[in-house]
Amino acid sequence: MTQTRRESGLGRASEAAHAALDVMLTDASSGGPGRMIRPGMAAGLAAGLARHPQRAARRLGGLGVELSRVASGRSDARPSKRDRRFADQAWQSNWLLRRLLQTHLALTDTVDELISDAGLDWRRERQARFTAGNVLDALAPTNFPWSNPTVLKASVDEGGLNLLRGARNFLQDFPRLPATVDTRKFAVGENLALTPGSVVLRTDVFELIQYAPQTDAVREVPLLFAPPTINKYYVLDLAPGRSMIEWLVRQGQQVFAISWRNPGAEEGHFDLDTYSQAVLEARDAVSAITGHPAVHLNGACSGGIISAGLLGHLAAQRRLGEIASLTLLVCALDNARAGTAAAFTGREVAAAAVADSARRGYLDGQALAGVFTWLRPNDLVWNYVVNNYLLGKDPPAFDILYWNQDTVRLAAGLHRDFIHLSLENSLTRPGALAVLGSPVDLSAVECDSYIVAGSTDHIIPWENAYRSTQLLGGTPRFVLSSSGHIQALVNPPAAESRSSYRVADEHPPTAEAWAERAITRPGTWWSDYDQWLASRSGELKPVPRRLGGRGYKALASAPGSYIHAS
Repeated sequence: MTQTRRESGLGRASEAAHAALDVMLTDASSGGPGRMIRPGMAAGLAAGLARHPQRAARRLGGLGVELSRVASGRSDARPSKRDRRFADQAWQSNWLLRRLLQTHLALTDTVDELISDAGLDWRRERQARFTAGNVLDALAPTNFPWSNPTVLKASVDEGGLNLLRGARNFLQDFPRLPATVDTRKFAVGENLALTPGSVVLRTDVFELIQYAPQTDAVREVPLLFAPPTINKYYVLDLAPGRSMIEWLVRQGQQVFAISWRNPGAEEGHFDLDTYSQAVLEARDAVSAITGHPAVHLNGACSGGIISAGLLGHLAAQRRLGEIASLTLLVCALDNARAGTAAAFTGREVAAAAVADSARRGYLDGQALAGVFTWLRPNDLVWNYVVNNYLLGKDPPAFDILYWNQDTVRLAAGLHRDFIHLSLENSLTRPGALAVLGSPVDLSAVECDSYIVAGSTDHIIPWENAYRSTQLLGGTPRFVLSSSGHIQALVNPPAAESRSSYRVADEHPPTAEAWAERAITRPGTWWSDYDQWLASRSGELKPVPRRLGGRGYKALASAPGSYIHAS
């Protein structure tokens, strides 16, 4: 297969890493990825190939020809440049390893082509690609000690001690997935979430943090972050030099952030209205503290869904003037065909998932993290099998991976509402969803919006994020970062950064049409966002003498107490 065809196949395979809100929340309740192997999918694939026997025969014949080329050393098959598993030069220089690699590539390509030839509907094709991709990834020669050149070298150099250390690491992890980060290197409040500030409001649902100004003057219009409800907020304040909150404060923005309480069984009744009311309560506090009637609202991931629903309520109540702008970070309001994993979710599965979380009062965060992991098995499973168990190394110390494993629970009520919202795709239909008693019509949300997506996001396909530009009223600005779900957020300016982002002046109906118009700009979208905010944040004014005020006093230093709850 040529390099061009291989890149195309990689693109199709990468679709199997895209997920949707509904499947994330249902699969985490129903026991993980095992249920994704469906007999109906296999039968549909077999029937599809049976309808086109000549195509199947041609593909299998082509596989035989390619394997003969591999055996004779005449194959020119190479892995994608983006596939880091085969970076060791021995995969090309050693005749046996090269043949093992090329055999694996030939099988992968043939399976991909057979699935394409079967003529399956969208749902079953996505199921087939996901299942086949996970099986083939597991069987890759890099995952075995006798066929991975890096492991072979380490075993010779260390006399097998790497395998003994790996066995110890395996026993420490079992029955969990391999550890992805050295958690001993991090502590929230010590080297994470360090931007100075104070908790100025605490309720049963959230703490509100006001960050201390670090400039001589601040902008009039404040900014409030509504973070995800399925992770802790400090991805927005990760570490010095890598914190979006820290960076915006240093640009003169008045920044506030919600830190959600980690719900237990007794908070199982917390639902979409609970969290929408919490964001509204936080907005009112920010307005009172800063003395400005309107507030910029920035919602990340699931926090963006809550924020959009709240703005629908405010629009219905003719109170939209309380919001200066809406920012959505890696968030999809339109879940139509949101990704491969969405193909595995039916209403009966969703109902069982809702019932399960209702019995416990919450959805366990570790279960949800496991589902995320299996959407990127090469990066988040097999990479660490090799590193931890075959090379006998400790996992790296990486702040994003530490945050990723620092999970929280999802209240059963919100779990239920999110699943129903996603399965019904109700934010796309005026009046189909009610928030705080008001029918939501996003076209009536006529404030400006800034929408950020990641081009390689395995959770929120960027095309789905783009469709928010067509749902919301007002003037949108869509920014496509050249990174994934979390790296799109943690994107600080750097002198030697390889980051870039794409923007366009127009926002046509389809993502494809937008991509044709978009231009690429080097660097981080943070700078673009700051300019966008600055043009909507009024004049500069003196820095407040103290944090809190107007009925809100400083209760504790940032990052507060809720972030430490396990």
